[in-house]
Amino acid sequence: MLYGICNLGIVPIRASANDTSEMISQLLFGEHFSILEKDKSWSKIKVFFDGYEGYIDNKQFEEISEQLFNKLSEKENIYSSEIIDFITSNSNDLITIPLGSRLPFFTNKSFSINKMIFNFDGKTCYDKLPKSEIIQKAFTYLNTPFLWGGKTPFGIDCSGFTQMVYKLCGYQLFRDARAQATQGEVLSFIEESEPGDLAFFDDEEGEIIHVGIILKDYHIIHAHGKVRIDTLDHSGIFNADLQKHTHKLRVIKKMI
Repeated sequence: MLYGICNLGIVPIRASANDTSEMISQLLFGEHFSILEKDKSWSKIKVFFDGYEGYIDNKQFEEISEQLFNKLSEKENIYSSEIIDFITSNSNDLITIPLGSRLPFFTNKSFSINKMIFNFDGKTCYDKLPKSEIIQKAFTYLNTPFLWGGKTPFGIDCSGFTQMVYKLCGYQLFRDARAQATQGEVLSFIEESEPGDLAFFDDEEGEIIHVGIILKDYHIIHAHGKVRIDTLDHSGIFNADLQKHTHKLRVIKKMI
């Protein structure tokens, strides 16, 4: 088995081994993964954090040893906490990193990947934060444009948004809304929910297709066109701009 780590700010994960293939997710700097298949140009990977699988360009990652992969898997997660920040390498390369990038083995403003040493003097977040922090992190992404497969403040999808917000607070969610809906504890009514709980929405066939984070006073923050705040009721999400319901409520779940 081969292993790798993302050594660029943002790398697209694609549905198939082709530059024109659908982007289904993204790797952020410092995320590590196992390599399931590798050919001349592309690798099929499995992301350690959430088990998500897809294809990435061989030019956009660095291979690591199994020993390093295992150390990364056991080490605490420390993430960059500003919308955008920078790291510099000992060869004077400057790399732009987005919110939620992982800083492997970070200590005393530096960290390393293989033999490369990086310096970072920005703000970080780590450990499990109180549930109230989920809302504060969610507001960081407000007005981020919707991007299918996106996970950054420059473009994000609905489940990427919920996953990243929880990740920055120290909690692990699956990548897709349908998978996230299998996690947590079911709540029977909106009235039982607290800010930070998740609401899931389905289509006419009953498939989970959308997720958002519940706010106080029957509101929800979610990625639909952009990360926005709308009203939540027993029917679903009511969009005041459109004066109609845009999503049908399926289930509410307490994750923490």
